[in-house]
Amino acid sequence: MRETNLYKVVINSMSAHIAILDEDGIIRETNQAWNDFSRNNGMKSGYDSIGVNYLSICDLAKDKDGADRVAGGIRKVLSGEMTEFFTQYPCHSPEKKRWFALRVVPFRDIKIKRIIVSHEDITPIMEAQEELEIKETELLRERERLKETNIALRVLLQQRDEDRKRIEETIYQNVDRLVLPYVDKLLQGKLTEKQQTLTEIIETNLKDIVSPFLHSLSTLGLLLTPQEMEIANMIRNGSTSKEMAEVLGLSVSGVDFHRKGLRRKLGLTNSAKNLRSHLLSLTDR
Repeated sequence: MRETNLYKVVINSMSAHIAILDEDGIIRETNQAWNDFSRNNGMKSGYDSIGVNYLSICDLAKDKDGADRVAGGIRKVLSGEMTEFFTQYPCHSPEKKRWFALRVVPFRDIKIKRIIVSHEDITPIMEAQEELEIKETELLRERERLKETNIALRVLLQQRDEDRKRIEETIYQNVDRLVLPYVDKLLQGKLTEKQQTLTEIIETNLKDIVSPFLHSLSTLGLLLTPQEMEIANMIRNGSTSKEMAEVLGLSVSGVDFHRKGLRRKLGLTNSAKNLRSHLLSLTDR
């Protein structure tokens, strides 16, 4: 096979649309893919574009921004200012979207000054890129939706905890202020042995009901006076009755009186449990 025929076979075997331009921008040769594309887009059978000034077409093109860029790249490669020019551009038809990559390189022959212009169909790549961008957009939207959902859930959980605490405090307040005082009055009255026993059972059970709600010293503030709260905090921190008496300006017996009041309010009157240990257990929950 002669060299000229081999050259023809090679460029006609390529999928890219190839045209060879002279130093004036005139098309001197095209390959089969170029000619097929021209025919498929309305040109007459046998039309090969040879003799057409490619630079003039670019200069007259409606899409001046893209065409000017291509014409400028071709001229720079022709002048030797650039060794290669590359760009991508859309070439959509009414029926189909298409994208092409255009590459301009000099003809590797020192005897003649020509360039090779190739148009490669990159539609599958661009479609895959568009699909990827759509997926990324969907993922971003889903992430934002999940973020908003998590925020809403955190708000709901916080509200639930606040509602639970409010209910617990309400139950304790109602029992401690509206029920237990009357039970205490009953116990101080003249009761039969059976009535005494039943009333003590009622008192114990009521305290058992509200005891799970005593989770911190802030909750204890619902049943303790300010001074009892202060003493409870000092007991929890390990202060002795003498130390507390000096700080608070009370007698030791006065502090012991408050200790007994704390034990009674915390349901420890008949318990051997240490008051400080009990206070620590409440604040550690």
